[in-house]
Amino acid sequence: MVEESKKGLIVFQDKAIRRTWFNDEWWFSVVDIVGALTESDRARKYWSDLKNRLTDEGFELSAKIGQLKLVSADGKSYLTDCVNTKNAFKVIQSILIFV
Repeated sequence: MVEESKKGLIVFQDKAIRRTWFNDEWWFSVVDIVGALTESDRARKYWSDLKNRLTDEGFELSAKIGQLKLVSADGKSYLTDCVNTKNAFKVIQSILIFV
């Protein structure tokens, strides 16, 4: 049995947010965070626009965003933009300002 704290999925306002344990910390799917907070049906496009905005603000994406394999809806694993908890707050803050 998998401990609740080690599961790779959390739910926020009925939206699934994928996560993975990497380098002794949780990393979360940015697209899932965007989808949960914006309720956008185009979360990937929203994330693309937000990445440009964050870069313009001086947020070093290459140092803060990791490409980690997460299981997708089709059951396959794909490289996905992920952030650790600390950087998730910056992304969330930017989304809330951008909305």
